[in-house]
Amino acid sequence: MRYMCLMKSSETNGETPPAVYAAMAEYDRWGRATGVLVDSHGLLPSEAGMIVSLVDGSIKAVDGPFTEAKELVGGYAVIDVRSRDEALELGRRLMQIHKDHWPGFVGSVEIRQIAEF
Repeated sequence: MRYMCLMKSSETNGETPPAVYAAMAEYDRWGRATGVLVDSHGLLPSEAGMIVSLVDGSIKAVDGPFTEAKELVGGYAVIDVRSRDEALELGRRLMQIHKDHWPGFVGSVEIRQIAEF
């Protein structure tokens, strides 16, 4: 089963500490070596992004930053696991990395199974 993991946090958390990058690199190496991690990357701040929406029949494009958003997706991972519980455990490991290496970090990881028809 494949899952999309969306790492969400507030851009007010500040700069990512080097220890988080080091721990994430180790997590990434482990995941790729075991075949659990299919792909992962961090995303640039929302000021480099845009949103295209359809509301009331009108298509509208808005450039970032998205200051009204409480949480923004800061990175993603696609994982390939045997069970929902295994996906949940990997999400917990991601949060543990942030807890251990980023004092005061507030965020979440949304884990969604990829529909494979």
